[in-house]
Amino acid sequence: MHLFFLLAAQTDTSSAYSINEGTLIGIGGYRIKNTYLSPMNYTGTGLRIINERMKIVSLADYHVSSQQILDIDLSSVRNPAGTVAALAGFVDYSFGYHYRFQPAEDFKLLTGASVKGMFGFVYNTQSANNPIATHVDLDLNASVMGIYTFRIKNFPLTFRFQTDIPLTGVLFTPNYGQSYYEIFGLGNTSGIVGFSSLHNKLAMRNFVSVDISFWKLTLRTGYLNSIYTTNINDIQTRYVSHSLMIGFVREFVSFSGKNLRKQNVYQSAYY
Repeated sequence: MHLFFLLAAQTDTSSAYSINEGTLIGIGGYRIKNTYLSPMNYTGTGLRIINERMKIVSLADYHVSSQQILDIDLSSVRNPAGTVAALAGFVDYSFGYHYRFQPAEDFKLLTGASVKGMFGFVYNTQSANNPIATHVDLDLNASVMGIYTFRIKNFPLTFRFQTDIPLTGVLFTPNYGQSYYEIFGLGNTSGIVGFSSLHNKLAMRNFVSVDISFWKLTLRTGYLNSIYTTNINDIQTRYVSHSLMIGFVREFVSFSGKNLRKQNVYQSAYY
């Protein structure tokens, strides 16, 4: 099911891995507030590109799958009066493992954890004093995912819901009113690295998607809600986005690494 990589019948499949990869592009609404730059809420639109890979690994007798996500996010927002603009950009990368439960034949429940790194910025185009706020985060996330597949006549549909929440981490955080010249030019680095947990950082990534297979193509559409809030060093941030996503999925086979199973069977981490 969903295989784009076709193999000859004589091929030795004992070392093959089935990898599910989706690449999606989305557009949506953004709300940004960062009191280091301004106490106001800025709103606008943004573009998001996501690449995701999942595959089964040998942990716990092949009851574990890995997931890696690269998320690139660019937005343009304005203040309520529309007189001041800001640009924001973020790059997130996460890698994690999920233990796989199968309560029913067509339903999978995955629970696990991931490590996520993020680099981003918000640039206020009309601020003369501290025009940019930079974000560098490293988090340990809790992750839950449910995948359900059913058919309408000959067309399979696969629904997925996933939520990820950072539990603890470290991040770059200047003090309120402290300029980057003070930090990097004068060497005043006291307190710029902070520890985060649920008491000062609440973030969440919620993703709902459906895969539709037809002919030799698999289309993935979905809705992504991202929330990022912090309150550290007297600086408050709140970034919220709602994006509609669409893209294509491919299921392919890699011949590198250890044997998936000691039998000639391809198993998908997703389907």
